Amino acid sequence: MTDEAKAVTIVMVEDDEGHSRLIEKNIRRAGVNNEIVPFSNGTDALTFLFGHDGSGSVSAGRHLLILLDLNLPDMTGVDILEKVKANQHTKLAPVVVLTTTDDAREIQRCYDLGANVYITKPVNYEGFANAIKQLGLFFSVMQVPQTN
Repeated sequence: MTDEAKAVTIVMVEDDEGHSRLIEKNIRRAGVNNEIVPFSNGTDALTFLFGHDGSGSVSAGRHLLILLDLNLPDMTGVDILEKVKANQHTKLAPVVVLTTTDDAREIQRCYDLGANVYITKPVNYEGFANAIKQLGLFFSVMQVPQTN
């Protein structure tokens, strides 16, 4: 019997190395041992998510949870969120937006595009880690293959 939650890969798109380390440390502290694949820019993250052909088929069998900073050096997190939610292979992946932006219109735009959680940094990391854990568990339940 496999542990479904283990199959969830956390994709962290965060250009601030200090924030990345803090986020990872707190995810681990919450007892979440899933693989974390970090990216410091949107271009590399999109290549990982959609493959070199851009189709997204590379993510077809993956169970992903995306942690997304909005302020990246090469593009906005909103652009990435839009692409993720528009692609048939990644649209079901939960997206947690982590950003210093607390602009109400920006927050609403992210939710309108399909973000699952919007967290403003600096955050209460205990609450954040618990939110990640819950999303991971929720995600593993959502992805259980149907038996015929």
